[in-house]
Amino acid sequence: MSLVIKIRNITRDFPLGNEIVKVLKGIDLDIEQGDYVALMGPSGSGKSTLMNLLGCLDTPTSGSYFLSGNDVSNMSDDDLAEIRNKEIGFVFQTFNLLPRTTALENVALPMVYAGVPKGDRKIRAEEVLAEVGLADRMDHKPNQLSGGQRQRVAVGRALINKPSIILADEPTGNLDSVTSLEILTLFDEIHKQGNTVIVVTHEEEVAEHAHRIIRLRDGIIESDVRNR
Repeated sequence: MSLVIKIRNITRDFPLGNEIVKVLKGIDLDIEQGDYVALMGPSGSGKSTLMNLLGCLDTPTSGSYFLSGNDVSNMSDDDLAEIRNKEIGFVFQTFNLLPRTTALENVALPMVYAGVPKGDRKIRAEEVLAEVGLADRMDHKPNQLSGGQRQRVAVGRALINKPSIILADEPTGNLDSVTSLEILTLFDEIHKQGNTVIVVTHEEEVAEHAHRIIRLRDGIIESDVRNR
């Protein structure tokens, strides 16, 4: 298996007044193509900071990060934005959909940034919405969809550019238990198709769907267990 993520001795410090808060304290991490990882840890453990680094939303204070063979540790904001759009599909707790646009348009959005022609965007967006079980909801706007359907649109948007990684931040946090299970089943299916999935969660039942659970505490990896 090829490594999609290779992190070596990553630190992340934040200034707070006259002090420096050390949030990540030297993390080494390898994630292979096709892995399904849950990232866990109590509040203040550094998991959100690590997720932002993995998602190229932030850069480390020191250390190296290779994403699909590219050294992203010291990239400019423009280069990071480009690699983020190509390599990473994001799914957020709050869905982050544009309220006045249809499911189809929301899903196609990353392809607009990638400069894909309109006709091609429509074909691919229709294909992805069918994959996530929303073939009959393409023209609906977010306020016409249930919470679970909105999250399916968000998952479709994450998949649209065929990224190396699906990065999900508390993806079931705003959903009831039945809908949560539907979304987790969808993640299982996405993983079976060969996608690398990283889920940040504080819920054990969400983490149980992953094949590997990494727990952070006080800015370091406390445990890294493969459960299947």
